[in-house]
Parts: sequence; structure tokens; C-alpha cells
Amino acid sequence: MNPNLAVLIDGDNIPSNYVKEMMEEIAKYGNPTIKRIYGDWTNPSLSKWKNVLLENAITPIQQYAYTQGKNATDSAMIIDAMDILYSEKVQGFCLVSSDSDFTKLATRLREAGKVVYGIGEKKTPNPFIVACDKFIYIEILHKEEESPTGAKSAQKANFDKITAKDIRFIASTIEDVADDDGWAFLGDVGGLLVKKQPNFDARNYGFQKLTPLIKSIKSIEIEQREGPNPRIKLIYVRVKNK
Repeated sequence: MNPNLAVLIDGDNIPSNYVKEMMEEIAKYGNPTIKRIYGDWTNPSLSKWKNVLLENAITPIQQYAYTQGKNATDSAMIIDAMDILYSEKVQGFCLVSSDSDFTKLATRLREAGKVVYGIGEKKTPNPFIVACDKFIYIEILHKEEESPTGAKSAQKANFDKITAKDIRFIASTIEDVADDDGWAFLGDVGGLLVKKQPNFDARNYGFQKLTPLIKSIKSIEIEQREGPNPRIKLIYVRVKNK
């Protein structure tokens, strides 16, 4: 099943140069049937969005700043989200913002049985992150670009360093789903890691997938097994005996 998703973007809190990669990421989780971005489009600072919106078929929603100091964009986005929820046209939402004001909205949507994906910058407050089923840092989506000479740009995400705390977190999660011999199917481990910590992502540490991240941790062993289809290998992991 490819669930329908409503993608709601806070234009005041997300840089426009990440949109292409962001939409590619969202496509992994479902079909973005509703794509809207909110902001005061009379504001010259939002003019850089114009071509990006056309290229990605995102509908701009005009929201005037009626009162200085009040974020009318947030209110418009929240009202629209609730209207979409009651229309029952989607199975999930993708809330794109680095603003903690959407924490209650994410919680309410999940209470209604909808899957909620959050996308925002690393500065996003933790309450909004943990209110989502999964949270993706937008910085890890930005790809290196090649210049006309073939050289790659120097712009890269600032990856997190794997700490002892991270390793303990991964190890305890493996043990939570392990069999009597200590082995756990990596797919189950990955799912539980995100349930425990919605912003957990191997890409935060510079790895494209969970498997190479696990391989980099010396205290965890890894084993390939044949599945029902011999051409597909299943990955199992176990915490080494101390």
C-alpha cells in the first residue's frame, strides 16, 4: 500500500534550496497528493520560492501577517491540517517546519490514527521531534552538486559523531528484540530505534543505511542469513559478549 500524504510546509521556517531533495525523501513514505506551502507571499524574502514551487507542483497559500509579532502562517497551516484530517483523503501528514508551535498539531493527528512525518532543521526543538512518528533533519538530504567542470561542491551536512550513549541506545534496542541467542533481525531493530527516538537516522552519522552504521560499531556483530528467497539476504545483529 502506498499511502496518500498531505505535505504542509511552513514557508517562514524552511530554506527553499532543500525542496527538491525533500520531495524525493517524502516519496519514500507515500504519495504526496496534497502539497501546500504557507507564507506571506507579498514579502520579498519569499520570492526565491517561486520557481521551486512550480517545479514541484506545490500550491502556495497566501497568509497575511495581520498582527505584528503573531505568526499567522502557523494558524493557517493548523486549520488546513484539521480540515484535511476530517476530509479523510489522506493516511498521513508530512509537517515541514523547525517550529515547536506544531507540536500539538502532530500529537492531535497521531491521536486520530494518522502517521506523521516531520522534516526540519537541526535546530528544531525536541518536543516537536518526539511528537512525530519519524523526524528527518533536512540538512542530511542536501546532495553534493557537480559544477560544469565536474568538481563537487564543498557543501556537506555536519554529521554527528557516534557517541558511547548512541552505542548503548542501539545495543539496548537490539537486546529488546533479540532471540534467546541474542540475535535480532535488523529490520525489527531499525523500526524500534525510530519508535524510541523519531529523529534516529543512519544518515545523521554519515551512513546511507543502518547496516554500515552497525558495521562501524565494534561491540556489535553482524550476520547474513538466507531468507525464503535465496537471492535476498537477511541481516541479523547481536551485541558481543563483554
